[in-house]
Amino acid sequence: MTELDERKAAILRAIVEHYVDSAQPVGSQTVTQTAGLGVSAATVRNEMSVLERDGFIAQPHTSAGRVPTDSGYRYYVDHLAGAGALAPAERRRIADFFTTATMALDDLLHETSQLLARVTAHAAVVVGPQAESVHVRSVHLALLQPRLLLAVVVMSNGAVEKETVVLDAEADSDDAGIASARLAAHLAGRRLAELATMRYSGTADDRADGLARASCDALAAYVRLHHDEPLYVGGASRLAAEQQAFASTSASGLLELLEQHVVLGALLRELLGPGLTVRIGAENELADLRECSLVLAPYLVEGEPIGTVGVLGPTRMDYRKAQAAVSTVSRQLGQQLSR
Repeated sequence: MTELDERKAAILRAIVEHYVDSAQPVGSQTVTQTAGLGVSAATVRNEMSVLERDGFIAQPHTSAGRVPTDSGYRYYVDHLAGAGALAPAERRRIADFFTTATMALDDLLHETSQLLARVTAHAAVVVGPQAESVHVRSVHLALLQPRLLLAVVVMSNGAVEKETVVLDAEADSDDAGIASARLAAHLAGRRLAELATMRYSGTADDRADGLARASCDALAAYVRLHHDEPLYVGGASRLAAEQQAFASTSASGLLELLEQHVVLGALLRELLGPGLTVRIGAENELADLRECSLVLAPYLVEGEPIGTVGVLGPTRMDYRKAQAAVSTVSRQLGQQLSR
């Protein structure tokens, strides 16, 4: 991409930021009055003509001001936006949420997506830990009734998986205790993905082994049913409110995409880099996202990336705020899950 000189960069910055704020094409007079360049409107118009020729801005119709193109937004994000900062009230809102959050993992990730949507005013997505990235920390079996067990598995990311096990015959608490210890030894350190196909291989052939085997089968069935693609979407209705920002993409098409968890989860993992990732407009290969921007970041547990948080909105996005919010939420979510 062409390196812009200081004046052209300042003009592009003014056009992007005015357009993000107003949704109206930006004219040379507005740039002259607000950019502090110390040059005439005629000089600004000449510079804008060069920016238009080089593909950074476009004129939506004759006699209108200019709007940023995808290339203009990309240059702004890469060279001009700098490190954004959230308002103190928004930083407190995020900090207070994670300080007081004591909910189960599913609820935490769902509420995190809602929080990010409220802070950015865009649709937000959170991809939960993949089955390959977490392992079994502990296993417990509790006898609820003579023929009913509760199998509880605590994962390395703090998630708790629970399933009831209906027994063929009555059991007592001693058998349940022995079965719990055997199953814990069998599953300790196993990846969540392995549980879907795991079979208990004990050889004692007593009632405790039967309980351990039945519990293992029930947990395997539970994992197969519930761990296809853990994805949480917050603020999806905001896409409808932003409909005017999309020239041809429909809000209904984007909403349908957000409902396709397997497709969207795979797409986000493919797009995600090692740090903050911004994909703008035509950089997205999926047709439904050609007029959208995505700001994504991984969240880390014990130094390892296990999931993704991000926002999705029109290319006319406040990139500084979106990047600051995604960075802050991803960092604090990782810290919360590492406790």
